[in-house]
Amino acid sequence: MSYDVVCLGRPFLDLVLTGLPRLPEPGLELTGDGLHVSAGGIANVGLGLSRLGLRTALLSPRGCDFAGREIARMLAADNVDWLGPEDERGAVTIAVPIAGERTMMTFDPGNHPPSPEELQALAPRAIVGDHPWLTVPGARRYVGAGYEDALAAKDDLAVVIGGGDTVIVNEIEAEILTGEPDPEAACRALAAAVTTAVVTLGPRGALACSAGEQFACDAPAVEAVDTLGAGDLFNAAYIWADLCGLSLPDRLRWAVLYASLSVRVPTTVAGASRLHDLLDEGAARGLTVPESLGSQRVNPKEGAPDGSRQAV
Repeated sequence: MSYDVVCLGRPFLDLVLTGLPRLPEPGLELTGDGLHVSAGGIANVGLGLSRLGLRTALLSPRGCDFAGREIARMLAADNVDWLGPEDERGAVTIAVPIAGERTMMTFDPGNHPPSPEELQALAPRAIVGDHPWLTVPGARRYVGAGYEDALAAKDDLAVVIGGGDTVIVNEIEAEILTGEPDPEAACRALAAAVTTAVVTLGPRGALACSAGEQFACDAPAVEAVDTLGAGDLFNAAYIWADLCGLSLPDRLRWAVLYASLSVRVPTTVAGASRLHDLLDEGAARGLTVPESLGSQRVNPKEGAPDGSRQAV
């Protein structure tokens, strides 16, 4: 079977505690008003891609504990194939949304890269996630860097960017990787090493730089309830728009919109819109609809007119 996109990297089970006014000081306890369980990390990218109609697989170790089983259930519910060897433990993140932002604490048992042969057998049109040195001839490569990865690689961009065509990072990660405190300067510095660099700015939108040109996109005003995973969904929508053949400014617009819509409710799984909803929102805001989709209506339940996932 061939895939539109293969996601690399360890997925997380997110436990999101909502309703805290602040983080407790050491030795103290505060009580929230809700506990939500959601997929996290690269699993969010996969869920977003699948909900936008792309045939998607996640290639990474599959935890056999409670966390792994819950992640597998959520991925299967959204038609994301989780492939890879079994592993004893799954990864878990405890997240607390605070004042429009979030803080996170994570257990990560580590990630073991697949072999080049395993990846090539899936014949992806695009690859996203960890292990930037793993590529497939002809496949587009999207890479990023978490905070700790950026710190570890700040003196060697190739460790993070590797063979990527597009690098997508947030402004904190961009500053760490380039030493540039200004997001626009950091974006230009990253673009010197790849075809396209994208820097996300949270509620301020995003920047992109390619072939000497730089673009910016403001984010729509929304009431943020839970920002966890918004960056992952930005990545998903950017890749979807790129595979649809949209221009760089239009890719930014769709990705910023998709991420912004997601923060209105707790958990990324609940906030990740399906294709028909995103197209309606985009059309209402004057965004360019991909020609491959035209004006077709999309089945609200499955995400494609014929009830199947749709390659673009």
